[in-house]
Amino acid sequence: MKKRAVLSSLLSLILCGTAMADVTLQGKMEQGALIRAKTTPGTQVFLNDNPIKVTPQGEFAFGFEREAELTQQLKLVYPDGLTQIKPLTIAQKQYKIDRVNGIAKKIMKPAPKAVERAARDSKQVKAARNHFSEQTAFAQDFIWPLTGRISGVYGSQRVYNGKPGNPHYGVDVAAKTGTIVVAPADGVISLSVADMFYSGGTMIIDHGYGVSSSFLHLSKLYVKEGDTVKQGQAVAEVGATGRATGPHLDWRINWYQMRLDPVTIVPSMASVLKQK
Repeated sequence: MKKRAVLSSLLSLILCGTAMADVTLQGKMEQGALIRAKTTPGTQVFLNDNPIKVTPQGEFAFGFEREAELTQQLKLVYPDGLTQIKPLTIAQKQYKIDRVNGIAKKIMKPAPKAVERAARDSKQVKAARNHFSEQTAFAQDFIWPLTGRISGVYGSQRVYNGKPGNPHYGVDVAAKTGTIVVAPADGVISLSVADMFYSGGTMIIDHGYGVSSSFLHLSKLYVKEGDTVKQGQAVAEVGATGRATGPHLDWRINWYQMRLDPVTIVPSMASVLKQK
């Protein structure tokens, strides 16, 4: 019986080793990253025992939040019943922390009506990001929606009068008001609102399977909810609307409600500008 158990275990290891070639992961294994992957069609995929939706072609996506645990696990159950457990080691990131003192109380504590309005805005945004569609544009090679000087980075945080503010969950690209913003990948507009309290002109593009792009502080929106857009298509203009100190694009990537770093899915800005 012991010999049979050993042989069975060895056979499982050999099979798992063969199956390793049946999943490819694209992306940086680090906090804040969006990972795109492909496996054998018909495979069931689980991240830390949570099921992930997979396209009929075997493509799927998942992410690691800003403070993600550094050890995680991907499980794949192949169509033939073989199960593969793939441990994932996540790199820890260091985020920029700025301390700002002397902020006026009215800025630190908005009026009740403003808070109520912001809550309504947040509800709309969450609903749009939670939407699931069977589009497969998330698997495309993304492009920058705007090129220029990066003025804000993902994960950075400010401490106002000793009180930590919310981390910044996007990448800011400085540009003049009216500069064209393009779709970083194909998709469908799931939210298009000209004026939200914090984010001003706000747009969300659904790329499918939980992956979406958000654009904040826009001065003009060219497309409406339900419109289909193609990669590189002009969709909006840069602005300084909402709670912005100057004109820029705040681009955010989400996997459902998980807020991720856009720079993990595009070439470096320096390399893009060098090619121009």
